[in-house]
Amino acid sequence: MARAFLVVMDSVGIGGAPDADAFFNGSVPDVGSNTVGHIAQACSEGRAEEGRSGPLRLPNLVGMGLGAATKLASGLEVESLAGEVSGRWGAATELSRGKDTPSGHWELAGLVVPWEWHYFDDVDASFSPELLAKMAALAGTQGVLGNCHASGTAIIEELGAEHIKTGYPICYTSADSVLQVAAHEDHFGLGRLIELCAKVAPIAHEMKVGRVIARPFVGDAETGFTRTANRRDFAIALPAPVLSNWVQDAGRHVYAVGKIGDIFSMSGFDEVRKGPDETLMRHLVDLVDSAVDGSLTFANFVEFDSLYGHRRDVSGYARALEWFDAEIGTIASKLRDGDILVLTADHGNDPTWVGTDHTRERAPVLVRGLGQGCLGLIGFTDVATLVAEHLGVTVPK
Repeated sequence: MARAFLVVMDSVGIGGAPDADAFFNGSVPDVGSNTVGHIAQACSEGRAEEGRSGPLRLPNLVGMGLGAATKLASGLEVESLAGEVSGRWGAATELSRGKDTPSGHWELAGLVVPWEWHYFDDVDASFSPELLAKMAALAGTQGVLGNCHASGTAIIEELGAEHIKTGYPICYTSADSVLQVAAHEDHFGLGRLIELCAKVAPIAHEMKVGRVIARPFVGDAETGFTRTANRRDFAIALPAPVLSNWVQDAGRHVYAVGKIGDIFSMSGFDEVRKGPDETLMRHLVDLVDSAVDGSLTFANFVEFDSLYGHRRDVSGYARALEWFDAEIGTIASKLRDGDILVLTADHGNDPTWVGTDHTRERAPVLVRGLGQGCLGLIGFTDVATLVAEHLGVTVPK
């Protein structure tokens, strides 16, 4: 029986979103942003030489159609992305009014977000006094730190020592619909942080904030602070079933790899595997070998976005793409007859762009196991339909 492996390369956009003028990094619209295309250009021009060198080398992804999809989405051609294509490929356009993780993933799973997200627009003093008081009370502290838009790595460096001294949690946000809480795993306690975020989540979700994220870290002021892999997302519940539910309701097994389970509030999954991207790749290799017939494996590789896109690290992003390309070649070689492997993305995060926020872009749709040819310009929800139809699962009207 056919199996499907749906892999989201978090933030690996290919430019060309028709509504990019309505989305911004600061005061600059996202028009012209292109994560893959601009990284490839930077590599070819010698502007991505840290830990790697030369043109971007993605033979497996290019062979699956990444360069062709980038040209289709945005018109941009880069020599290092050119090559013969042996799979099905296309470019997907998002309808949901957000360039964030829940919007992209929900729509890839078949559901256009039916409401406007709540955003904390003020860069400073981002949260209301009422919300701050509730968070402090739930934390059992006299106050909180942060209360601003911030980079997660920067704010723990800035406030980590004060957090340890006061015991106050560090609460911050970004241009996304998100409320993030950082705390030291030892001094504050990992379990206490997770419990705090679980209690804050219903309050935030009532406001239509997409996610509350627990951001644990370790270290000290002398050696520096480092975020750990024990992140936990508390996402707002979906208002309707999506791909994982369709497959599970059909009596099939569904595996989640990475933060997928958190994004979908653990709904529709029989097994969840987590860890940093290198560990997730080992999980994915194992599932290609062992996943049961008729199953869906839904995976997310987040470090393109979290480690390199937001930090505008072009070399780091290029290294991550080249690592992923080599690994995905192994995955593709292990597919059984009847399996499909679908690679896509949830939004962009162009590391050559201004600011630190996601960029509004189309996503590649690269398919191994369905022959060859162009899928054209499709919608995010068409990805869910493609996977469901391959598995012989009914797509609800």
